[in-house]
Amino acid sequence: MTERKRQRASDTNQQRAADTTQQPPETAAQRAGEKRRAVGRPAGGGKSGGKSSGGHSQSLVRGLTILEVLAAAPNGLALSEAADAVGLAPSTAHRLLQALHQQGFITQDGTNGLWRIDVKTFRIGNSFLEARDFVATARPFLRRLTALSGETANLGIRDDGMVVYLAQSESQQMMRMITRLGSRAPLHASGVGKALLAWMPEPEFERIMGGRVLEGETPNTLTDLPTLRAQLETIRRQGYAVDREEHAIGLNCVAATLHDESGLPLAAISVSGPVARIDDSRLPELAALVADTAREITARLGGKTPSEPPA
Repeated sequence: MTERKRQRASDTNQQRAADTTQQPPETAAQRAGEKRRAVGRPAGGGKSGGKSSGGHSQSLVRGLTILEVLAAAPNGLALSEAADAVGLAPSTAHRLLQALHQQGFITQDGTNGLWRIDVKTFRIGNSFLEARDFVATARPFLRRLTALSGETANLGIRDDGMVVYLAQSESQQMMRMITRLGSRAPLHASGVGKALLAWMPEPEFERIMGGRVLEGETPNTLTDLPTLRAQLETIRRQGYAVDREEHAIGLNCVAATLHDESGLPLAAISVSGPVARIDDSRLPELAALVADTAREITARLGGKTPSEPPA
């Protein structure tokens, strides 16, 4: 090889080395990105991608929060009111309202500019109400009631003037209350029945109980309407009903109501057992347990516990 060729080859190698040494960092990053894409991973999957995802999640949470606020305001809210309610700047709230409006979840009154939930939101909520199974929802709570109280827990609904028992968690005690599923008891002569009556709208109460003869199941059954009405007021005030041997001698019961989304009585749960174990000294403890459990189930079902019977 001539001296000139050797010099040219040396110059070429030095240039290649310089090119490699001076390669900018971003080119290496780009190559890494190309390699990730080649195996199916998206480019930009590092920290910047996380920020973008977090931003979308934040917008979703804010939008759902605004939807929740509007759902609680049947008369609608102005932009400033909605923004204040969720703690956002009016410009941010307006963008979210516009997005919800475009998707059909909310509407704006063209006269006063107030925002309200629209029919699409109602349809989504209604699908939940149609799909809910309060018996299945209540079963684990009934088992918990039995575990905590040691007594049989029941769930019943109203069928005209009677209670129908649909679910039960049976006590393991030798002496215990057992009710065949599908069996019935008069509304006025059972804890579950009185819990349901207490929250019944007055027109419905009159239709069902007004002309009915209140027959005595035991000597302790309430058989006159004014006395029953007075006790129902007490049940509403204290949040639970008590059956003191009114359906069966030797058996006491504490019950509380499950309410639907309108505050109407949907069903009722109870804890029942022999008087020897459920006496007056134990009633406050069991009453608090049953009432708290009824509120939990009501909330799980999307219902609300009212302070007064629905009109």
